[in-house]
Amino acid sequence: MSADKLALVRILTDDDVRACLPPLVEVVDLVADALCALAEGRADVPPKPTVRTSPGMFANAMPAAYPERNLLGCKWISIVPDNPVRGLPTASGVMVVNDGTTGVPRALLPAHELTAIRTAAVTGACVRALADADGPIAYLGAGLQARSHLRVLEALGHTEVHVWARRREAIDALARETAEVAPGIRVVACPSREAAVRDKVVVITGLSIGLTDMAIPVTWPREDALLLPIDYASSVGADLADSAVLAADHLPQFAAVRTVRGKLDGYPTPTAWTGHLLHAPRPDGRLVIQNLGTGISDLVVASAVADWAEATGTGQLIAL
Repeated sequence: MSADKLALVRILTDDDVRACLPPLVEVVDLVADALCALAEGRADVPPKPTVRTSPGMFANAMPAAYPERNLLGCKWISIVPDNPVRGLPTASGVMVVNDGTTGVPRALLPAHELTAIRTAAVTGACVRALADADGPIAYLGAGLQARSHLRVLEALGHTEVHVWARRREAIDALARETAEVAPGIRVVACPSREAAVRDKVVVITGLSIGLTDMAIPVTWPREDALLLPIDYASSVGADLADSAVLAADHLPQFAAVRTVRGKLDGYPTPTAWTGHLLHAPRPDGRLVIQNLGTGISDLVVASAVADWAEATGTGQLIAL
């Protein structure tokens, strides 16, 4: 192939991804559109296959196509719980954005910042559509996802989030960082999980996946609470899900995950897609939404990042 015909792929860093992200409200709009397309069958997203090299770890391939927007791509991500003792992140991976017409890769992005923002934006889309805009919000956990969620919630106009974590110093560190990157939102430290959960209109749970001693008792949340677990069943167990209307972002993916011991043991079958709920009257009573993560949500955000990177010349071009 001649030099002028070589395909060029743009390599981005996490800093590049942060620099090229659209405004966070626009990111919420993008993932809301993706969730609706998925629910309505307008996106091609198979259940993500899982492979393992050792017990406790896993890796997923997350391909997606969105024909009406000519989008194509795939995220490859691994989760290794023991990595922090090695000085490495628990989750690591890459996102490939392809040209929807030629299939040629356009951009290669690290998955770290992309996944954090995409996950928070999916939560934000649910909060915006299904909760009282002025209602109190709780977040369980103080890790990376707490940081991205607070940024998105601030962008949506929320001013206060009640946070509980197992280490008070982690909440204090979260509050200090939030004061710098999302100064419009205040972190309120809660002395217990129960204090965080009770009387909250929205409860977002971001503890470690696989915990067996952190399930929220059925009696703690409000009868009309919106519960948004991003930690599978660590916080919102099957009994709490049984007391609510249960939805999921991708019903075939939910069915696949439910067969994996320890992930969603005993969970009922969801009765709704997240994307359908975003433009429908909110169901009465408690609502639990298990957004397990789909390639289409990653793809719409990554494509927007790639578009801006191309427009501004961000990143490094290499020939395939």
